[in-house]
Amino acid sequence: MSQPTLKDRINDALKTAMRAKEKERVAVLRLVMSEFKRIEVDERIDVDDARALALLDKMVKQRRDSEQQYLAAGRSELAAQEAYEISEIQAWLPAALSAAELETIVTQAIADAGVTEMRDMGKAMALIKPQVQGRADMGEVSKLLKAKLSN
Repeated sequence: MSQPTLKDRINDALKTAMRAKEKERVAVLRLVMSEFKRIEVDERIDVDDARALALLDKMVKQRRDSEQQYLAAGRSELAAQEAYEISEIQAWLPAALSAAELETIVTQAIADAGVTEMRDMGKAMALIKPQVQGRADMGEVSKLLKAKLSN
């Protein structure tokens, strides 16, 4: 039998959390599953692992932004909820890349794409994105790529 997809594993975890009566975890996993379902309905596709990782990465980023806004507004209880959701969602993402690994990927992509100028940055990003999706902040990747191209 084939490997269960990320979506299937999250759904199984949801069922387990429901049986264990873990209310907070159930709520977060339901948010994730509802996002998958929304994409499937809107775009009439099945969410594969690559798309699931992209969605999870986006959800983490949204929650980080919300957490910062709550902290700035002095709403620590809401910021704590966002932090909990981040930790639950991040558990499904692959391990983060180290700075050295990220630099190696960026350098290799620049060489593979034959990019020498900033205006061709998109070619390198197209090679980098599938390799780092869910494992690195794309904003940081972009900064690193710009720094390498401006030298």
